[in-house]
Amino acid sequence: MEKEIRIPGIPSEKQRQFFASRARFTAYGGARGGGKSWALRRKLVAMCLRYDGIRCLLVRRTLPELKSNHVIPFLREYGSFISYHEADRCLSFKNKSKIYLGYCAADKDALRYQGQEYDVIAIDEATQLSEYRFQIFKACLRGVGEFPRRMYLTCNPGGIGHSYVKRLFVDRDFRANENPDDYAFIPALVFDNKTLCMSDPDYIRSLETLPERLRDAWLYGRWDVFEGQFFPEFDSAVHVCKSSAVPNKIRYFAALDYGFDMLAALLLGIDSDGIIYVLKEYLSPGLTLSEAAEQVALLCRGYEVEYAVASPDLWNRRQDTGRSGFEIMQAVRGMPPLICADDRRIAGWRVLREYLASKNSPPKLKICCNCGELIHSLPALLCDSIRPEDAASEPHAITHAPEALRYAVMSRISPPELEEGFIHGFTFLSSKPRRSYDL
Repeated sequence: MEKEIRIPGIPSEKQRQFFASRARFTAYGGARGGGKSWALRRKLVAMCLRYDGIRCLLVRRTLPELKSNHVIPFLREYGSFISYHEADRCLSFKNKSKIYLGYCAADKDALRYQGQEYDVIAIDEATQLSEYRFQIFKACLRGVGEFPRRMYLTCNPGGIGHSYVKRLFVDRDFRANENPDDYAFIPALVFDNKTLCMSDPDYIRSLETLPERLRDAWLYGRWDVFEGQFFPEFDSAVHVCKSSAVPNKIRYFAALDYGFDMLAALLLGIDSDGIIYVLKEYLSPGLTLSEAAEQVALLCRGYEVEYAVASPDLWNRRQDTGRSGFEIMQAVRGMPPLICADDRRIAGWRVLREYLASKNSPPKLKICCNCGELIHSLPALLCDSIRPEDAASEPHAITHAPEALRYAVMSRISPPELEEGFIHGFTFLSSKPRRSYDL
């Protein structure tokens, strides 16, 4: 008879909830110091002891993080009954269960896992991995044995994966192919980790002294504010309104960011005080230029839309047809007159930031509550790691609607060479676009 193996340590109440979850995808965390890594290791060890021959994968962003945060603690905590093989980065149990240790610092690293099969996958600090990498690992969650198929994620607000983790586990905003029953979230704060609070009370005090955004995210687990957020000014309580709040007398215009990977189109209105309202949105991938124009025309139907502002690359002629995207889209019946956007990125984001500003007066931008993608994307934008004044291009999926909005606000300003009423070098206009082109 084999000797009984007892796993050391007493879990907190939140850790018990994490251990008890039977959802296909379980996320645990939300703040620093909640005991996430310890719980993740304990859960994997328990699964390996319970099921003979089960295959598990533990992923961290980089190899050094993997070794310092897990390999050493694994051997310290469970070295009496597991062995580690450095060559294949594998923890082995006597019952032939295994925990493979992997890293995924970039999207290209995820390709190494394509075609592999695991019964249980654990992603530590999942918000540091992009949604693309998450999807690759989801595809690896399969096998032929009589084992449970589960994925466990630990997470904190912020990072390249903030948007999809928040959507799935915090907001529970599911797409057509996602089953809500598959997803569970166990929030945990440092206050839930009684052991840490007793052994290191200064840790909480150190979190309390952090800058406001970091403190709210790391201490209180707030998912609407985090370090690296490009638009901390955005507040859904301030910037989101009901359609009934839109004035009757407004002038309509549209903005679009077109690519074959995604069309993002916005219908907007501006009132006599220069306040812009985002009234409707349309986003769809895989549309040709003419199909995109038809959808923009449909979005604008029933409104007297004065113009639609679009990226300058639409004015480039296509080598295959000799026609520009502008010509193709403008020829579609119902398409508003197209004008070329001022696509300067940093200048555009500065202007948009001015529209969002609400400390000393009401904001100049309101978004109707039916524009869910824009409301989701704006606060999820990250600062570019090289140029902090620019928004990051990743996660790419959340950039399309904000790009269209940037074109929209830039169409409402006068050229920077004018010298009156500058706000970061621009004069705001209430009645006409910044520039137009002969059609």
